[in-house]
Amino acid sequence: MPNKYSKNRPGSGVRNRGRNNISKNKNVNNSSVGTFSEDTSTNLNSNNNPDKFVGNNKNSSGSTNTKSGRKTPRRNKLHKKLGYPLARGPGEKTGDTFLIRCIEYLPPKGGQGMTLTASKKYGVVTDPNGGIYRGKTVKFGDKVQTGYENFGLKVTDANSRMSRNQKLLYAIELPIPQEINDSNVVSWGDNEMNIFQLAGVAAASELQKDAAGTFQQGLDFIQQGIELEGVNTDTQNAIRNAISGQAVNALGANVNVSQLIARSTGQVLNSNLELLFGGVNLRTFPFSVTFTPRYYDEMIAVKRIIRQLKMSMAAKAGTMAGGSASGVFLKSPDVFSLRYLHNGQDHPFLNSFKMCALTGLNVNYTNTGTYASYADGTPVSIRMNMTFKELNPIYSEDYDEFTMSENKGVGY
Repeated sequence: MPNKYSKNRPGSGVRNRGRNNISKNKNVNNSSVGTFSEDTSTNLNSNNNPDKFVGNNKNSSGSTNTKSGRKTPRRNKLHKKLGYPLARGPGEKTGDTFLIRCIEYLPPKGGQGMTLTASKKYGVVTDPNGGIYRGKTVKFGDKVQTGYENFGLKVTDANSRMSRNQKLLYAIELPIPQEINDSNVVSWGDNEMNIFQLAGVAAASELQKDAAGTFQQGLDFIQQGIELEGVNTDTQNAIRNAISGQAVNALGANVNVSQLIARSTGQVLNSNLELLFGGVNLRTFPFSVTFTPRYYDEMIAVKRIIRQLKMSMAAKAGTMAGGSASGVFLKSPDVFSLRYLHNGQDHPFLNSFKMCALTGLNVNYTNTGTYASYADGTPVSIRMNMTFKELNPIYSEDYDEFTMSENKGVGY
């Protein structure tokens, strides 16, 4: 029987020719320089048959008894150190790489990760006769708690929590992607407040202090009219009618203040339009990597990279029962730490990342436009698109550490 790696055996779309043939000997190019050493502690041929790849038809996620449906814990073997390509030529050795570190998600300890802080506020009893304060008898000069002050919120975010107490599962080192960028976006929005809205806010504030007086003041405002500097009598009457229209709205009508004033005077209220800060956003990073495995060991490395990323981004049910995952609750998927490296150290220019989740993974096994594979079934060209999203937003204080030295990059 001919060996499936022989040069004479055709593939499904590409013939095995010369050095393009996937061979078990990874030293295809004698001039190549090994720049990454993959974890190869596992025997690549589990049954000592050179014509078969790693794996078998059994479930590798955990042993299960499909007849009894008995639950069993997961069993898997992650390869701690992965990389592509396994060897690079001198012309490809740029010194810049992209490091993906997979870290187990850790929930906050003892609560939601947020703690409300406050200090007690005290006062002294000044009544010479003392009295009863909050159900307790007090005397002149006693120190009593009157309330709380200096409220604050202590938050331990996911990025800080997992950066300090991380459990590293594995690391993947890839060539730096061809298109890398970062985009920082904050939310701003239009805001309007005319004279009636401002008056309503002031009235609501006064209502808490003196409900009866505020109501009477509003009644006098409607009945007696208002005096606005630079506004003629007709316009003031139109405004008064608009206020009355708002009162009619309470009875089920649909009267617009601005429309009433515009219909009566040909003017509209000044909306005092202003752009106001609305909040922060989480950053998203898309990456695209192309794999073209050149020999057997490199094919195994590509397969492991794709498999482990898929497994880490999936939710965890906890146990296997009857050949399928099950559990009352689902655990969070693993998270990822991303770094651009230059000669093995943090890149001196490119941006940094906070802890990320892998929200999307798309693998195109026909990257050449048509399906083409070697004799063993390995696709000739594979394109993997990843989408990461940071767990926490970026704040101005996060850049402080980058301003201390010009040897660091642009920041987040």
